[in-house]
Amino acid sequence: MSGPEIERLIKLLARLPGLGPRSARRAALTLIKKRADLLAPLRSALTDVADTIRTCGVCGNFDTQDPCAICADPGRDASVLCVVQDVADLWAMERAGAFRGRYHVLGGVLSALDGVGPEDLCLEALVARASEAAVVEVILALGATVDGQTTAHYIANRLQAADVSISGLAHGVPMGGELDYLDEGTILAAMRARRPV
Repeated sequence: MSGPEIERLIKLLARLPGLGPRSARRAALTLIKKRADLLAPLRSALTDVADTIRTCGVCGNFDTQDPCAICADPGRDASVLCVVQDVADLWAMERAGAFRGRYHVLGGVLSALDGVGPEDLCLEALVARASEAAVVEVILALGATVDGQTTAHYIANRLQAADVSISGLAHGVPMGGELDYLDEGTILAAMRARRPV
C-alpha cells in the first residue's frame, strides 16, 4: 500500500496514546500532505525536545533546566508538597492554577497486578523531601482508583515519622455533573465527603 518509511511513521504514530492504526494512518497522511506546514516544524520540535528536555532531579517534572522552573521559582510555597502519579498530573494541576507549592512525581502507582512495587516508584526521595524542616504539609493528589488509593495509604504510613500534615484531594460529584451520569463509586465518595451547606 505504501513504502516502508510511511509504514514506519504509521506504526510509530499508532504507539501514541489515543491513536489506533486508523487514526495513525490519517495523521500520517495529513503530515505528508502538509509537509511544509506540519511535518518540517514537527520534526524540528521533536529534535529540540529530544536534545533539550531533562527530568528534574528534585521533583521529576520535565523541563529544559534542572531543577525545573517550578522547583527554581522562589515564589512557590516550599512548605507544601503535592504528590502526583505522573508529569501529566502535574501539568493538569498547573493548568488549573489551584496550587502554588512544590510537586513530587512518583512515576506511577503501586499495582500488584502490573508488578509495580514501592521500589519502582520515587518514594525514598519523597520521604526525604517530606522530612525537610520547611515542609509542613503533603497533599496526596493521586487518582481515585484502587491502585491510587492503595499508594496514598502506603505513602501516608511511610510519612508517619515525618512531622507533616497529610491530606488528599476531595472526591465526589464534579462541577456541572449530574447524578444520573455518575458511577456508583463517585456517588458513594461524594456521600461520604458531604459537608454542610
